[in-house]
Amino acid sequence: MTTMRQLRSRVTDDGHLELRLAEVPMPEPRADEVLIRIEATPINPSDIGLLFGAADMSAATASGTPDSPVITAPIGAAGMRAMAARVGQSLPCGNEGAGTVVAAGSEPAAQALIGRKVAAIGGAMYADYRAVRVADVLVLPDDASAEEGASCFVNPLTALGFVETLRRENHKAIVHTAAASNLGQMLVRISAADGIPLVNIVRSAEQVALLKTAGAEHVLDSTADGHMGALIDAIAATEATLAFDAIGGGRQGGQILTAMEAAVARRPGEYNRYGSNVFKQLYIYGGLDTGPTEFNRGFGFAFSISGWLLFPFLAKAGAETTARLKARVAAELKTTFASHYSARIGLAEALDPATIAAYNRRATGTKYLITPN
Repeated sequence: MTTMRQLRSRVTDDGHLELRLAEVPMPEPRADEVLIRIEATPINPSDIGLLFGAADMSAATASGTPDSPVITAPIGAAGMRAMAARVGQSLPCGNEGAGTVVAAGSEPAAQALIGRKVAAIGGAMYADYRAVRVADVLVLPDDASAEEGASCFVNPLTALGFVETLRRENHKAIVHTAAASNLGQMLVRISAADGIPLVNIVRSAEQVALLKTAGAEHVLDSTADGHMGALIDAIAATEATLAFDAIGGGRQGGQILTAMEAAVARRPGEYNRYGSNVFKQLYIYGGLDTGPTEFNRGFGFAFSISGWLLFPFLAKAGAETTARLKARVAAELKTTFASHYSARIGLAEALDPATIAAYNRRATGTKYLITPN
């Protein structure tokens, strides 16, 4: 039997996380599938969530061999309760990736892709090969590399999903946190092209300069003195009533809603003890801060706070909308949706403790790319 390597994450019943490179059977593509030799696959924050779960990676230990490493890390009691459904399951990791189609099922649409460079989504991409349905594949332009196509699903479709949500829910502008990320930079370019006002919140003067150079108009440093006043001014100027928060924990989300309410209060109108009637929507789509999410309730009663995830959004948006968004990604792969990586590592290196510590920081400008082959 022909086998391949696949990176897997497992929660054990004695309270540990175990990461290893498993030898698994080479997949055989079904009639409507293609077999992709994976050549590039990114480490996204959503991937880190599956890789490490609630484990304390600062206490991780390494064993195994250089070619077949094993990482073990403890999980506290609260983490085990949160991950109870995962106990005993060996889960393949990696949301998206790109490579060359080396085999295909019997359907003509699958056969037509043999030899083509494609990107794909669907999990289990941290591997040497992956069988994927043709429907989950994006054929890359002839002049595009696997690296250029590796991140063309999660971040691009998320950024486009934000804009699609704005239009569907009749908002005028967006507030976005952790805005200097690869995804944030894509959103800056989309907003400029589509004429959508955007308020970008970052965490350093360097990140302000980065986005200003990229053409962003409203860029705020959340660590700077006077941040709240600047945020109210930017929201008043753009009339933003929609926010997407990648931080999750802490006070940032509540501050945005409060700033929206304060910006509305500047408009002429009668006082209402229950707050304005202008509806304000905060979507939390990430968890860069895993601490408690705090709200001071200074934003009246016309608000909603909820979660936003890409795959439920695409399912709700439907096949026609998803196809339209994917077509735009393919057309603007090297411009609007270009991704940048700070390091390229092999599958075994992804389980090196020092490397784990680096990409687990999830700092802006430190996006890692796995190149299995």
